[in-house]
Amino acid sequence: MAMKPHRRKKLFSIIGGVLAVSTVVGLVLYASDQKMNLFYTPTEIAQGMAPTDKVIRVGGLVKMGSVEHVERADSALETRFVVTDQKLDIPVTYNKVLPDLFREGQGVVALGKMDNQGIFVASSVLAKHDEEYKAPEVLDALERAGHPVKRD
Repeated sequence: MAMKPHRRKKLFSIIGGVLAVSTVVGLVLYASDQKMNLFYTPTEIAQGMAPTDKVIRVGGLVKMGSVEHVERADSALETRFVVTDQKLDIPVTYNKVLPDLFREGQGVVALGKMDNQGIFVASSVLAKHDEEYKAPEVLDALERAGHPVKRD
């Protein structure tokens, strides 16, 4: 039994619409996955919860006594420091100028990737903006690590 022309046209329109919507949803999901930078604590990274092939954010406190400025052969300045959630630590290296508010013992969030030696190679570093402020992610990380934090 042959389908009437107007029903065939309606069927193709519905199929085309479903394909178009599916394509748009797929592209949006793909793009959001590519731009999403997930946040991890040093403990979560040490437990293997963070992907090694993606850009992620690590946050916590800059460990006291861990900041080291290293002059490299190509005359670039490399800064090494440790981010801690006061349970576990992650070594970080950064090859750009640090924010003015970057200090030991203060909250920090670094964006970058883990290398194959277990060092977090940061492409950007964000520091707190006043004496009282800590990024919400840092506060959450400290609380998950079992350290109570005063929230305003």
